[in-house]
Amino acid sequence: MADPFISVAERLAPAFAAVAGVACDPVVRPSDRADGQANGALALAKKLGLQPREVAQKVLDAAGDVSDMLASTEIAGPGFINLVFSNTFIADQLSGAAHSERLGVRASSDPHTVVVDYSAPNVAKEMHVGHLRSSVIGDALVRALMFVGHTVVRENHIGDWGTPFGMLIEHLIDMGEDNAAHELGVGDLDGFYKSARRKFEESDEFKGRARARVVMLQGGDDDTLRLWRTLVSESTRYFNQVYRQLDVLLTDDDLMGESAYNPLLAPVVERLREAKLLEESDGAEVVFVDGFTNRDNEPLPLIIRKGDGGYNYATSDLACVIDRVERIGAR
Repeated sequence: MADPFISVAERLAPAFAAVAGVACDPVVRPSDRADGQANGALALAKKLGLQPREVAQKVLDAAGDVSDMLASTEIAGPGFINLVFSNTFIADQLSGAAHSERLGVRASSDPHTVVVDYSAPNVAKEMHVGHLRSSVIGDALVRALMFVGHTVVRENHIGDWGTPFGMLIEHLIDMGEDNAAHELGVGDLDGFYKSARRKFEESDEFKGRARARVVMLQGGDDDTLRLWRTLVSESTRYFNQVYRQLDVLLTDDDLMGESAYNPLLAPVVERLREAKLLEESDGAEVVFVDGFTNRDNEPLPLIIRKGDGGYNYATSDLACVIDRVERIGAR
């Protein structure tokens, strides 16, 4: 099924050509004054040295009977031609769409690579209504973009890194790996997380172990990484069960968690430094972005690397953008 506005433009094109003496675009667009509007008479009038309304009338005279497609035509304003589709034309368009494999949806004339980042739950925590919203809307966007011909890359940016994993791994060790795997496997992620958090807040000894474990995780300790993978694996199994219930397309192949961008964080800082965008503020390395201000219109810093050497979420987000543009080719 052709676009109805293109069909109307093709129908009016010979009339415009007859008035102009050469091929001429009718410039048919949707309108809030009618179903559509042909605006080509204004540009044509300048070329012919005539009044736009006069040119518009000549076009309608040359078009003849168009009642099979248009219920009415009206010259409005300086020379716009308002177009109201006929019931027969609308019915034909709907019938054509109903019997079309593509339901009347045209493929994109400019397909490109699109990255859709959606769902993004946190490891060892249950998904909530915000994840439901993101998962469903994100998947709808993915399907729509694929349908019109774009190359779509799905990315599930799960929260699988950071300081909470020190307490989570230590809690896993305290429980025993088999018991922890069972608790996570039956979907009691919130219970697991809350127990770890409670111990972290109530026990200085546990808090010390948790902080030491974060250092081991960030340093690439083999056993710590193995335990971390257990948490990620059991959590993603739960995520996938939810995705299947929602008929969401996300799979393990689409996982691109925070941990995946760790190797890119230091290069982000260096790129900003080389571009002379990086500044120091209260011991942290920051970027001041035009328009990013507080209520008093004072510039706010975008923290790239904290005073203790740690990275902020903004650093990870910049790494994501760079990776998606340079590696995947998104635009």
